[in-house]
Amino acid sequence: MDRPRLLTPAGNGLVQSAGLTRRSVLGLGAAAAAALVTPGCSRGRSDEPAPAGPATLATGNQGGVYNAFGSGLAKLVSEVTGMEMRTLITNGSVDNLRQVAAMKADLGFTTSDSALNAYEGTGMFSSGGLKFTALARTYDNYVHVVVPTASDVTALKDLEGLTVNVGPENSGTKVVADLILTTSKLRRVATTNLSLKDAVESLRKKADAQGKGPGIDALIWSGGLPTSPIAELQKSVGFRLVDIGVVAEQISLKRFGGYVVSSIPPSVYGLANSVPTLAVPNYLIARPNLSDSWAWWTVNTMFRRQNDLLAAHPEAGSLDPRSAIATMPIPLHPAAERWFRANHI
Repeated sequence: MDRPRLLTPAGNGLVQSAGLTRRSVLGLGAAAAAALVTPGCSRGRSDEPAPAGPATLATGNQGGVYNAFGSGLAKLVSEVTGMEMRTLITNGSVDNLRQVAAMKADLGFTTSDSALNAYEGTGMFSSGGLKFTALARTYDNYVHVVVPTASDVTALKDLEGLTVNVGPENSGTKVVADLILTTSKLRRVATTNLSLKDAVESLRKKADAQGKGPGIDALIWSGGLPTSPIAELQKSVGFRLVDIGVVAEQISLKRFGGYVVSSIPPSVYGLANSVPTLAVPNYLIARPNLSDSWAWWTVNTMFRRQNDLLAAHPEAGSLDPRSAIATMPIPLHPAAERWFRANHI
């Protein structure tokens, strides 16, 4: 792939950093990166015009990777284009799909399984499919089944009779959590729909009380690695991740939707071993009539400012334009497709 040029929107004095291969992006030093974004550089102007007005990016739970990654991306896109991209805290994937389809948000993050249901009008979208496009596949979510270190839970079957948080309504976490509990044939699990932040606090309080009193016994979360509020638990009560490899394999085999059997490396959370789990790809989506300028500059910034985006969250290191086009069956926005073609993807 040819090395891309320095770019700035036509008619805009702000300059974007050089688009680089993933390897070179990760290797850039801070001083070199700063040199590439010096305002006023005249080389490599793009014929793509700057957006004509502000845009809104639907992210996710406060403290979650959608929110951290999205906030970093919005800041960079605003800097590059000179036009504000605002962020919106939401309940996650399903909420974002509805916000984007209703044009209450211009862009948003969603998991591939929720996107497929919304596009085809199945599952919780059986009353009617939604209209939206994709800008890119970004990174993968990993399902976390979290229990305190002192918990007696060592397998999914041990959740029977306990209280488990399955994520907020209208979240991708709830979609996959419900699927896991159903596939595991667990019928006596009491569920709650707390936000990630509140779920972590509830789990900590009950663990501090040695399992007595109100609170949850476990939480299920689908998110990038690491998810900060979960990582913080190691500083208080400590936690373990439950191996869900067998159920993950069953789910990945029986339903198309991008589910992949994977594992969470021990180094991510300071665990003793890697933990088999289910991975779910994420998409950055947009309303169908999003302007070409916003679509093009968002994709362009995400890849050409990847080194800067890493400062917002390590999952930016997972971005790869060669896999980013794999959003089937969700169609790519025409301007996003044009960007990938222009960059020889």
